Amino acid sequence: MNVERIFKNNEKWVADKLKIDKNYFSNLSKGQNPDFLYIGCSDSRVTAEELMGVAPGEVFVHRNIANMVQSTDLSAMSVINYAITQLNVKHIVVCGHYNCGGVRAAMQSADLGILNPWLRNIRDVYRLHQKELDAIKNIEKRNNRLVELNVQEQCINIIKTAEVQKAHKEHRITVHGWVFDVHTGKLINLRINFQKILKDIMKIYHIT
Repeated sequence: MNVERIFKNNEKWVADKLKIDKNYFSNLSKGQNPDFLYIGCSDSRVTAEELMGVAPGEVFVHRNIANMVQSTDLSAMSVINYAITQLNVKHIVVCGHYNCGGVRAAMQSADLGILNPWLRNIRDVYRLHQKELDAIKNIEKRNNRLVELNVQEQCINIIKTAEVQKAHKEHRITVHGWVFDVHTGKLINLRINFQKILKDIMKIYHIT
């Protein structure tokens, strides 16, 4: 695909939208009111709106390599703050995907340059769950389980933030962990029991 094709696609998209609703773009320009903040992977195969089946304006999106949520990442922290304090989202989703290149790269013994500090956080997830993961002999299944556990740990990182804790006290936010199966196209709800996981440790993370 070349650049010219993209602009032709855009023209067709505009025309198609206006055929259905002549006020589509004037309504779109009035602002956004999404219920969901979606934090996903930058992988070109995994587009939030398409896999969720939602329209523009219905989901606020942040994407990076391997859907990480790090306290030192000002981009991710700013997105979470804005989504909660300004957009009043009701749900925050971390969505990983099977066959994730970032997760595979983190499992390599290799110097990957600028990616080293980023991928180290995935390696830390492996360290936290090493016993379970080492018991999985099939490499693909082990990597896919690490994808799930990475989603879980990034959700926990979200729960540690002050903005989410304040919103949770007011019963206006829910955190979800999902995985997209690139082999089937299906979204999988991991149904993570955060209360159970954090039962004995959350007291040190309470900041509100």
